[in-house]
Amino acid sequence: MKRGILVLLSLSVLVAVAYVTANKWAIRHETIAFHDPVRDNRLVAVSIAVRRDKEMQANAGLIKLPVAILNHGNTVKNTEYSFLSTVFAWRGYLAVSPQHDLPTDPPMVTKIGEPYVGRLPQIQRGVANIHFAVHEMKKIQPNADYDKVTMVGHSMGGDISMYFAKQYPDEIKKVVTLDNLRVPFLTDGKFKILSFRSQDTHFKADPGVVPDDEQCEQAGITVVNTGFQHNDMRDTGPDAAKSSIRSMLDRFLEESDKSDVLKPVPTKVPDVLTSSPGPVPLSVPLASNPAPKNKPVTN
Repeated sequence: MKRGILVLLSLSVLVAVAYVTANKWAIRHETIAFHDPVRDNRLVAVSIAVRRDKEMQANAGLIKLPVAILNHGNTVKNTEYSFLSTVFAWRGYLAVSPQHDLPTDPPMVTKIGEPYVGRLPQIQRGVANIHFAVHEMKKIQPNADYDKVTMVGHSMGGDISMYFAKQYPDEIKKVVTLDNLRVPFLTDGKFKILSFRSQDTHFKADPGVVPDDEQCEQAGITVVNTGFQHNDMRDTGPDAAKSSIRSMLDRFLEESDKSDVLKPVPTKVPDVLTSSPGPVPLSVPLASNPAPKNKPVTN
């Protein structure tokens, strides 16, 4: 019995090492510092993740990389969502994560009665950052589809994603949000939306943000009510939360991406490293998990 346990543990370690090695070499990670001359040379740092083989094919002009824009929560770094960017990179996307706020920016202040409780200036700044980042990325990787992007975001980043989709629907392929709280969902059905919702008493969506079940069904919106906390939905969250969200996201992309170019390579995240045995049906709520003691995200 003990020998069997030791063998299983040894295999788990080997699989873990293999995954880390594959992730290191199969996916290229880079952070690029752009400066926007129109906004006093504002720094817009961009973290990218892309599969090396797909990037080589794109550089050779054989394919165009689909693009996913990942938007971080307020006071959170753009590099704290690698568990999501890796899913997109494995599926052949160019994952682009801009840094929206800087230490020199004034603090965000809630103003009841104003649009999105006073968050509109920060949201609009995020939209400007996205357009600027895309403009600069075209120079670095021209063989990517920037005309129709997948917009992704957590918390304030989710609000930026939804607001961007509202203002520029023709530039959107689909939207994925994690607990956006201020900007209402689009319900015109122009593109699919997947949203993970927390079970957190401190972070509640404003009235009218999340559509009811009937509206979701008509508009092609999938809402996943999880048992996780708001701050679980980033790299510092518990493995159970990240694993479940990653599996659901992978299933969503599997169903929505029809091109063979976007299919994952065999070396995707091994199931042995996750608490979930595999992709979870989108209709099944995720299991709950205690929240870790992370730094808070303000909304």
